[in-house]
Amino acid sequence: MALKKELKLIDVFSIATGAMISSGIFILPGLAFSLTGPSVFISYIFAGLLASTGMLSQAELVSAMPKAGGTYFYVARSMGPAVGTVDGLLTWFSLSLKSTLALVGIGAFANLLIGIDIRFIALIFCVIFLGINLLGVKEAARIQVAFVAALLAVMLLYIIGGIPSIKFMRFEPFTTRGVRGIISTTGFVFISFGGLLKVAALAEEVKNPGRTIPLGMILSLFIVLLLYTLIVFVTTGVLDAPMLKSSLTPISDAAFSFLGGWGKILLSIAACLAFITTANAGIMSASRYPLALSRDALLPEFINRVSDRFKTPHISIFITGGFMITSLFLKLDILVKAASTVMILTYMFSCLSVIILRESRLQNYQPSFKAPLYPWVQIVGIFGFGALIFGMGKESFIMSSALVVSGLFVYWFYGRIRANREFALLYLVRRITAKELVSRTLESELREIIRERDDIIKDRFDSVIEESVIIDIDTPLEVKEFFNIIAESMSDKINVSKEKLYKLLQEREKESSTAITPFLAIPHIIIDGEHVFDICLTRCREGIEFLKDSPAVHAVFLLVGTKDERNFHLRALSAIAQIVQDPNFETRWMRAKGKEDLRDIVLLGKRRRS
Repeated sequence: MALKKELKLIDVFSIATGAMISSGIFILPGLAFSLTGPSVFISYIFAGLLASTGMLSQAELVSAMPKAGGTYFYVARSMGPAVGTVDGLLTWFSLSLKSTLALVGIGAFANLLIGIDIRFIALIFCVIFLGINLLGVKEAARIQVAFVAALLAVMLLYIIGGIPSIKFMRFEPFTTRGVRGIISTTGFVFISFGGLLKVAALAEEVKNPGRTIPLGMILSLFIVLLLYTLIVFVTTGVLDAPMLKSSLTPISDAAFSFLGGWGKILLSIAACLAFITTANAGIMSASRYPLALSRDALLPEFINRVSDRFKTPHISIFITGGFMITSLFLKLDILVKAASTVMILTYMFSCLSVIILRESRLQNYQPSFKAPLYPWVQIVGIFGFGALIFGMGKESFIMSSALVVSGLFVYWFYGRIRANREFALLYLVRRITAKELVSRTLESELREIIRERDDIIKDRFDSVIEESVIIDIDTPLEVKEFFNIIAESMSDKINVSKEKLYKLLQEREKESSTAITPFLAIPHIIIDGEHVFDICLTRCREGIEFLKDSPAVHAVFLLVGTKDERNFHLRALSAIAQIVQDPNFETRWMRAKGKEDLRDIVLLGKRRRS
């Protein structure tokens, strides 16, 4: 069952922003400061810039394939179900852990205010968020928007109030472990930018996803990076090093130093709001990964069930909530390292997926947003993320390797025997080796995704094209030879003899040439009978000579119909005229790999539909 499209730009921005503004700024600055000293804000800048390479790649991918499961979906379609299973499970694991960390944060800050056990508070909030997400994504998004607006206002107040209290002597020595410390800390705080992944997971529920998601992601990352840098800079400048190193509530402690007791309370409330938005977004997005894996038969079928009443994936939400509750009893540093390492791997997969999908030359890979500076952004991202994992040390590498092996284990013993799906890497290998390795099911899936993304409602013209005869010719022809071929191909389908059809084509061409441009011809003839209309698509790579001393025609749309179909005949001519006006039509027509690619060019052409 399909999920409802209810999210707008403000929802996408709020989900990504609220997901990022949490532990990354309200808990981690103190821990990160202990690793590199006052240069910690540089690590946040590096992490944000590096996240932008993955963000741009994800924005392109999700604009092309806005489906539930986000990163899993496009990694599986680019590198295959084995890698997709690993990525899907790892991302689910990472987002769930990040949300668990947010629940712990809620408990820690609430404990400052009301003095109740941290884990009990976290457990209560987990149950509340499960209930909200079961009711519907729209309800969860409304809460997110309100909380994020309040959160941004408080953070601006903190920055403005704290700047006058900065003492620059606290920035000496600037770094305690040199460049290596800055890089390793960059990996440690990278989890702070993981909210972007959550938007990708909800893509199927976003209105106009091709525009809304990239714009929401770019705005969110820019604003969060700016806020993180300023807040960490202010915090480092107003708190003494010993206090900052040992604090799990560094922003609240810093607010107390220049705003007094009310400032600490206000920032503690803001921290709770931040953790609420992160945990809420986390359950929202993480639960879409088991759903997507189940849809592709890589996890048991019952997981992808959607509530008839609320249109939410209730089974997947319960599984995610159960895992988060279990994770509440793990150590904080293990949560951070595991989630950060996995998130870095997922960003790396995103960059690699863009390269594979573009180089595979899939005709129906048509992102609404294209990452700029391709492939350099992706190459920088891949090497940068690799350096982060290496810089985080042997423990993180062993942990990530164990998680990858676990994902492969699930695929080998469950998904491998149930899932058989084409992926872009096979198309890339075919392009390089010229060996036929694919059956075109991926192109067909991408075509249907484009229709869903662009709200294309199939009309009668689409139905005719889906059933039309397609002729693909490699050698040059004269127009009489071509009419002979087309008469033979169409006669049985429209129940007109080959000889009569050939004669009608000849007579129509004598009236005036049907070659309307140097590239395109549209012969159209009337036949006897009622309620008959058909179209034949033809490509001739070397060209058809319609007129002496004129350019050879490479695309022919033959329209055949009875007199009572005259109105639809005119609508079909209008549809073709709009499709061939695309400035890339001729290039795409000549590059198409076969008959079905030619059909898809027409089916996905930009036109008004009746």
